[in-house]
Amino acid sequence: MGTIVYNFIHTYSLAIGLIQIGLLLSSLITIAAGLILSAHIGMDRMFGFGLKYPKDFKDTHLNRV
Repeated sequence: MGTIVYNFIHTYSLAIGLIQIGLLLSSLITIAAGLILSAHIGMDRMFGFGLKYPKDFKDTHLNRV
């Protein structure tokens, strides 16, 4: 269950969706949340933390943490 939640939150589609909703609703907080999430995902990828495989939480699509 943890990998499903982690992978759902750490995809750019969620961040882009938040930004789009924020733009449609003119909500600066929602836009900021989407941008922060996008930066967080990018930083995770930069440090080698990728999407998790279900067999072991330390196995990612980039490498083994």
